[in-house]
Amino acid sequence: MTWEIAKDVLLDALKDSGLVLLFVFVFHVLLSFIEDKLSHFLTKNHKIAPLFGSIFGIIPQCGTSVLASDLFVQKYISLGTLIAVFLSCSDEALIVLLTNPSEKTIMVLPLIASKFVIGFLIGYLTDVIFKNQEIKESTEELKDVTCEPHHHKSVKLHKHFLHPLIHSLEIFLFVFVINVGLGLLIAYVGEATFANFMVSNRYLTPLFTSIIGMIPNCVGSVLISELYLSNALPFGALLSGLLMNAGLGMMILLKNKDSIKKTIIVFLICFITSIIFGYTSSLIEWFMF
Repeated sequence: MTWEIAKDVLLDALKDSGLVLLFVFVFHVLLSFIEDKLSHFLTKNHKIAPLFGSIFGIIPQCGTSVLASDLFVQKYISLGTLIAVFLSCSDEALIVLLTNPSEKTIMVLPLIASKFVIGFLIGYLTDVIFKNQEIKESTEELKDVTCEPHHHKSVKLHKHFLHPLIHSLEIFLFVFVINVGLGLLIAYVGEATFANFMVSNRYLTPLFTSIIGMIPNCVGSVLISELYLSNALPFGALLSGLLMNAGLGMMILLKNKDSIKKTIIVFLICFITSIIFGYTSSLIEWFMF
C-alpha cells in the first residue's frame, strides 16, 4: 500500500470524523438547553417515538446513528427508537446515489420509503416486545447553590459548552481511530474484489451485503452503493445492506460496557430484519425480471 493511499485514507477519516464531531457537538449543545422538554416529550409520546427515530435516521449524515446510540446509552430514547434510527439511516449512501446520476438514481425514493417504513414498524414492534424500559423522565434542574454570579456562569459554561465539547471530542477520537483502521482494510482488499465476488454469487448478495453492512463505518454504505451503481447488486441486496449498516452506531454501544447485552439484541434485530426484507425484495425482483 502506497503512502498516497494511506494519506487519502487518513484525510477521509479526518473529514468523516470531523463531520461527526460537528454534528454531535452542535446537537449536544442544543440538547443541554432543551434536555427537560425533550425527555418529557419522548416520555409522553413513547408509543410513537420510533416514528421520530425513523424521520431522524433519514438525514444522510453518519452522525445520526452515533448520536442515537449516545442518547440511548444516556437513556433518553427507547430501544425501539434506536432500532428505528439504525434501520432508516443510510450514512453516505444517499449522497453517493444522488451524486451519480443514472437510471438507478430514481430508486433512491423507494429505498428511503422502504427504510422509513421498516424502521418505524420494527422499532414500534421492538418497544411492544421490550416493555418497561428505563427512560429518563426529567433531568435535575440547574441549581444556583451560591449567590456569586461568576459561579452561576461557570456552571452554565460547563453544562452548555465544556461538557458537550469534551463528550464530542471523546466520540471524535473513537470514530477517527475506527475510520482509519477500516479505511486501510478496505483500501487493501479493493472494491473490484468485492464486485467480482458479488457477481459470481448473485443469489447470496442480500446475505453478503448484510455482512458488509456490519462494517462500523460509512465506508460500508459507500461500498454497497457503488456496487449497486455498477450493476453488481440487485435492489434487494442494496436494501439489505443499508438496513444493516448503521455506521459507527454499534461501536458507540459497544464502547459502553453496560449496554453489551442490549447491543447484541440490537445487532440481531437489525441483521434478521435486513435478511428478511432484503431477500423478500430480491425474490420479487428476480421473479418479475
